[in-house]
Amino acid sequence: MNNTITQTISDSQLGQFNELAHKFNQFGLNLLIFDMQQRCVLQTDAGRFQSDAARIAESIGQRSAADTDNASATWLSETLLVCPVKVNRSVIAVMAVDTGPSAYEKTPQEKIYLACMVEEVNKNMATAEQVPQQIEKFSNELSRAYEEIVLLYNLSTNMQVTQSSASYLQMACDQLTQLVQVEGIAIFIEREVDGHKQIGLSAGSGVMVIDPVRADILQMYLAEELHVGKDALIDSTEDGGFKYQWPETVRNIIAVPLGNAEKMFGCLVATNVQDKPDFDTTDIKLFNSVANQCMVFIENNRLFDELKELFIGCLKALTNSIDAKDQYTRGHSERVAFISRWIAEQLGRVRSVSDKLIHHVYLAGLLHDIGKIGIGEEVLRKNGRLSDAEYAVIQSHPRIGASILTGIRQMEDIVPGVLGHHERMDGKGYPQGLKGDEISLVARIVSLADAFDAMTSKRVYRNAMNIQKALDIIEDGIGTQFDEEIARVFLDSDVQKLWSVIQDGFIENWDFSNIEEYGTQAVGELIR
Repeated sequence: MNNTITQTISDSQLGQFNELAHKFNQFGLNLLIFDMQQRCVLQTDAGRFQSDAARIAESIGQRSAADTDNASATWLSETLLVCPVKVNRSVIAVMAVDTGPSAYEKTPQEKIYLACMVEEVNKNMATAEQVPQQIEKFSNELSRAYEEIVLLYNLSTNMQVTQSSASYLQMACDQLTQLVQVEGIAIFIEREVDGHKQIGLSAGSGVMVIDPVRADILQMYLAEELHVGKDALIDSTEDGGFKYQWPETVRNIIAVPLGNAEKMFGCLVATNVQDKPDFDTTDIKLFNSVANQCMVFIENNRLFDELKELFIGCLKALTNSIDAKDQYTRGHSERVAFISRWIAEQLGRVRSVSDKLIHHVYLAGLLHDIGKIGIGEEVLRKNGRLSDAEYAVIQSHPRIGASILTGIRQMEDIVPGVLGHHERMDGKGYPQGLKGDEISLVARIVSLADAFDAMTSKRVYRNAMNIQKALDIIEDGIGTQFDEEIARVFLDSDVQKLWSVIQDGFIENWDFSNIEEYGTQAVGELIR
């Protein structure tokens, strides 16, 4: 007979008790389960006799608290064996085995064996209850570890030197807040402003009460922690209160360095973790891993910037050496580069023109006359009409320039612009006599820019033309010397503004503060 009176324990535990009762019943033993209020929640009789649940409950109630807390099996009488059931160190029930009237009394050896069996069953039940919890804990830890790996993988795969520091650091903050629930997170970076180092906010999300002034102080606190061997600064109201002073709204805070104690150029900070009392060692490891990735990116970015500056410096040194051969052409290469960029950007308003192409046009304009390094000064500076032989020498400079650049892999998209900047739409140009669309788009743009600057600049053999006369000549050359679409775009643009920008030394308010900075950006696109 199976008689369940009231259920005060979980379904899974009740099911285990039912399975256990079936085994005891096979040996003619009755099993009863009582909750901590001595209520019988399960009674299974073997059929040979019926147990008195009320009497057994009374006997259990007479035991002391110490006896109840003890998980050992105890014979309360010659026929009644009881054993507290513990789960997670707490007694949830009492198991009673009733052997029946005196006619069914067990021998001493049988009692010992039965008591041992009940204790073992009790121990197995406790272990079985812990397994799901351990599995859940392990599963949560595994899930967290997987998310951390994904985070670090995303940071690694997005580590491109052409990406801005601000966007990469912001991505790091956003990715980290998906994993660690915090009120605010920020990355502070040290920068040089007017010759002085200042710490500033570079990225962040949420509510961050640590401003740059406090971040400067925080970085000193962090340095103290690192010097005593710690991997991070963790401070909170837990465990005796704050070690340092923080704004009132801060309950807990974590800070890890970008760099190390000797050379720290920033820090990653988060405040008020949401889903637990305080930041812990797991957070320290994760935050340090993210900070290290950010540090690697920043250092790579710095080295790439230096490489770009070195590259553009070398290019400009070459063009300046050419311009220096003739005082009348000084600055010509940079002006052609700027005008070429202007035309490409204006063209981008009427058709699709990529930023990459604009950068290529700029660099082709900068380097278009590099071949003149192989032309003698007596020809370049000749005051008067060139002979046919001298003109042939001059006509060789596009080929010389192209051959110089062909040996540089990154320049392969620039070479056509350098080689073809003296070609004409009617095929009467040089060095190849190309016509129409046979001439690369870059070369057609540079050709117009070169012609405009040449006409509006003073040369050894003539004075500079005024802007209107130069524009009239361009108008007359449409379809013969110049590409119609490119020429129309240029003529329809604000050429007076272009002229003013050139006269101001290229200072303008577009994407960059000056032409030097744009050149570095263009080189970055070239060598990435």
